[in-house]
Amino acid sequence: MYAIIKTGGKQYKVSEGDEIIIEKLEAEENSAVTFEEVLAIFDGDSAKIGTPVVEGAKVTATVVKNGKGPKLRIFKYKHKTNYRRRQGHRQPFTKVKIDKIEG
Repeated sequence: MYAIIKTGGKQYKVSEGDEIIIEKLEAEENSAVTFEEVLAIFDGDSAKIGTPVVEGAKVTATVVKNGKGPKLRIFKYKHKTNYRRRQGHRQPFTKVKIDKIEG
């Protein structure tokens, strides 16, 4: 059994027991979060596809970790004008473990 959920402007295919990295949520570690935007649920041969979401379906997960991704270096350069700019960025993320798919 797996479901397709939407969070942080992206869609994820999840099953029970999966650990996925998503955009940062305002939740503490070891707390439970619920995803209400379930786009589809597939269970063997049967499928429930929402228009746009499946009514009454939800996915429950536990927050494993909040953190930051690897550092990205942004370097802007224009030749012959002595223009150089360097900037770094680390994208925050939340790692969650899928506990239960209901629907």
